[in-house]
Amino acid sequence: MAVGTLTTVPVPAPRVIDRRVAGRAMLLSPLAAIPLAAAAGGIVWAGSAAGLPALGTAALALGAVALGSRGLHLDGLADTADGLGASYDRAKALEVMRRGDSGPTGVATLVLVLLLQVGALTAANPITAAAGVLVGRCTLSMACARGVPPARPEGLGATVAGSVPRTAAIAVGVAAAGLAVLLPGLPWWRGPLAVLLAYGVAGALLWRCTKRLGGITGDVLGAGVEAAVAAALLALST
Repeated sequence: MAVGTLTTVPVPAPRVIDRRVAGRAMLLSPLAAIPLAAAAGGIVWAGSAAGLPALGTAALALGAVALGSRGLHLDGLADTADGLGASYDRAKALEVMRRGDSGPTGVATLVLVLLLQVGALTAANPITAAAGVLVGRCTLSMACARGVPPARPEGLGATVAGSVPRTAAIAVGVAAAGLAVLLPGLPWWRGPLAVLLAYGVAGALLWRCTKRLGGITGDVLGAGVEAAVAAALLALST
């Protein structure tokens, strides 16, 4: 479920999708995203070795990640921005998010976040580029922790909301911060700081969406990932 939902890697469909499977899938989301992280790091390395402009290399790397995830999180970011900017009425905001189009707020948010990611990635090395992609996916377990309600009774959000035990979600964050200490070429504190910032940004968005929408949707999860990736890459850029 984790690989099939978060990437375009062809895998067999899960035989059973229940809250237990959904929770484990969200916990495994950073591992499922390893091919995406490897693609981003590989393109950054190849672009640097070939002497390509850093801006172009960064755009290619993020394009590969978007292609490898079907643009799922980017779509969620745009839809969430449109919903939050549409109305203070919960039902109307959710209806706007359900539509397939993107309004001015969604497009502007998408462009600005991508600019942040590309700008940060121009100063990243292959390892920090891959780390930024993975850290963003680590925040999914926080967004699906026990106590976080779904905004709708159906959809991906309803399937995964509250499916991750809080202790497990905390363990993912602690493990990410601990492993980030080992990132080469950076002071030991830069990696954990990137994880902290990513979780802070994703957590703030989660709090806002829970207050405005009554819980999470699949779009909210995607928006949190993209915001967290931007924050992590900014913290890791040199």
